[in-house]
Amino acid sequence: MREGRPASRAGRPSACRAATPPSPERGTPGIADAAPGLEVTCTGRTGTPVPTSTRARRAEMKIGIIGAGNIGGNLTRRLTALGHDVSVANSRGPETLRALAEETGARAVRAEDAARGAEIVVVTVPLKAVPDLPSGLLAEAAEGVAVIDTGNYYPQRDGRIAAIEDDGLTESRWTERHLGHRVIKAFNGTYAQDILDRPRPAGDPERIALPVAGDDAAAKAKVRALIEQLGFDTVDSGGIDDSWRQQPGTPVYGLRAGAEAVAKALAEASPQRPADFRA
Repeated sequence: MREGRPASRAGRPSACRAATPPSPERGTPGIADAAPGLEVTCTGRTGTPVPTSTRARRAEMKIGIIGAGNIGGNLTRRLTALGHDVSVANSRGPETLRALAEETGARAVRAEDAARGAEIVVVTVPLKAVPDLPSGLLAEAAEGVAVIDTGNYYPQRDGRIAAIEDDGLTESRWTERHLGHRVIKAFNGTYAQDILDRPRPAGDPERIALPVAGDDAAAKAKVRALIEQLGFDTVDSGGIDDSWRQQPGTPVYGLRAGAEAVAKALAEASPQRPADFRA
């Protein structure tokens, strides 16, 4: 999850890279040059994004957000503005989320209650906190729940994780094993402020694209549709074992660009973890 670093102009086929980690997207045109299996979607579902100051009258989906940092907080703001029924939790208890709940209309709950009945659950906590999430976290989620993992492995923050560094697990595969549920990797390289500032209607030349990885086709489709509703295009970056293409230090991480450029950046990624992101 990218809290906020690189700054660049959005919307050009060749956009700029992050000056410092973490974030996704860079590029040049060339869907034809993309790696096998990279699929580009350039159309959104809803046209112009709903401003954060307005509320839809009907809740479209029940969404749980676990983690209320910059990414979790801004997703809470945007998703409630779009009319979704949002429950948000953090590690410190619902009383610490009173201001966010009052601002957005979301329900502040305990982490173990955030997924109850949810069709989509967003897990947006530091990787080191994943093993400490309540057991049975998703037991009462809706059938077919899609779980979004926004996390990144930063050894300086998370400590050394041997399964990632020595065994070669992708970060989201490691998270999946702890959650006991398949995940969809998204928003891990997205600047938090971009969630509020950079939504654009479908077809807008400045609309940026986000890579999305996962093994569950139905869950991935649900997450891509939600991202497109938020005002961004999506690029299918493959399964969770392919999600190294969007981990920190890859060309797409920190890139703000359109779908063709994002697809090209994913195709240019190397599976070797950069030295800056190893313990």
